[in-house]
Amino acid sequence: MSAAKHIFTLFKKDLLLEVRQQYSFYGILLYIGATVLVLQMAINEPEDKVWNGLFWVIQLFICINAVAKSFLQESKGRMLYFYTVASPGDFVLSKLLFNSLLMLVMSLLSLLLFTLFLGSPVQKVFPFIGLVLLGGWSLSLVFSFLAAIAAKAQQNAAIMAVLGFPLIIPQLLLLMKLSNTAFNPVLTMPVNTLLLLVALDIMIIILAVILFPFLWKD
Repeated sequence: MSAAKHIFTLFKKDLLLEVRQQYSFYGILLYIGATVLVLQMAINEPEDKVWNGLFWVIQLFICINAVAKSFLQESKGRMLYFYTVASPGDFVLSKLLFNSLLMLVMSLLSLLLFTLFLGSPVQKVFPFIGLVLLGGWSLSLVFSFLAAIAAKAQQNAAIMAVLGFPLIIPQLLLLMKLSNTAFNPVLTMPVNTLLLLVALDIMIIILAVILFPFLWKD
């Protein structure tokens, strides 16, 4: 079986589990809805910068809740089975692909609820939607990689917070800087910053493929 088929099969397995265990998806959706509702009752319609900051902070916590379980839910017996049927590169790429898809869906739902409850001060709608998707993908890659490390450290999820802070802050700053241009029709989105964000995402994928085999052997 080729690497692409291995990746697709493992991705399909995660997708089917998510469909069958819908309490996980609806639990995250409830978290988004409750958080946005509380924000709406507290500040109603915030100004542009506050709206932007709150949105990306909520995206961060959504990603932690959605992605952290991807590796932590795998038992030792199941990991041993995967060890015999797939390569570590195929396994980690399938996880990155699934978590990316999950976070893209969650990002769009979060944006929809923010717009419904808190209004939308965004001036450039479609560029902002594209940035939200790119940002959701970026966050999912970082925390998928960290979840893989945490799963091998006796499932210590606290490691994600310790390792994730210095990695995720630069990405959040880049995302906020880029998204600020969507609230002002005069400003243009800096292409260099956008390319830097994409380069960071590619670097994380490469690091995951290179380093995960060492965790896989443990």
